[in-house]
Parts: sequence; C-alpha cells; structure tokens
Amino acid sequence: MAITDETRKAIYSKLKKSLDKCTPPMVYSKSGVNSCELIGNKQVPYGSTKKIVPGMFFISVAPRADSITFHFFPCYMNEKILEVAPNLRKYLKGKTCFHFKKEEQIDVEELDALLKAGMAAWKKMGYMK
Repeated sequence: MAITDETRKAIYSKLKKSLDKCTPPMVYSKSGVNSCELIGNKQVPYGSTKKIVPGMFFISVAPRADSITFHFFPCYMNEKILEVAPNLRKYLKGKTCFHFKKEEQIDVEELDALLKAGMAAWKKMGYMK
C-alpha cells in the first residue's frame, strides 16, 4: 500500500536530521527532496578494476511507492554492526536495506548509534580521513 506524501516527508526529515550529524566527515554526493547519498571523504579504489571513486558509498535514502528505503552499506562488511539497532533491524529487508512505512518506526537513538558504528567502520577500513 502506498504511503502519503506527508508520511514520506516526515520519514525523510527524520532520517535526514540524523544523517546531517554525520557531515562532516561524511559528504553528501546527492541530496534532494526525498533522497540522498552519503559517501566517505576520501578517494578510494572501487570494484574489480580498482577505479578511483570520490568516496565509498555509506548510505543511500530513496523514495518508493510503499516506503522510504534506507540502504546502510557498512552491513556488507560487518553484519554484527546491526547489533546496536535491534528495533530498526525489524525493518531490514535483505542484507542492507531498511524499509520505513511510518515515521514512528525510526528509533532515532538506535539510528544515531548505527551511524556512529558505521562511521567508525569506514574510518577503520580507510574510507575516511
């Protein structure tokens, strides 16, 4: 079932407020009305060709008809990182993609802890200065 524009804006606003706390050191590579991407602040080699990219993807937020998706890429490298967010984990579909349909599904304290753990992982892996 589709969510209303009002709900979409409320969810995005709540997510964006937490993401803004990550900048700096993270950098927005895209930022729009209902979507954004955060990357590390250091150029790194990526993929099998080791092409240099401006920063390693960290988070992507995108609208869908039935939800707002929140892709948290540090989960690819370390699934245990999700242990800091047991309530948010309920909305995880697949390995890294959370689907939020209601504003109250987002536990801000857990989201902030998850982002902090992710930034520590990115720094340790050399994706941030």
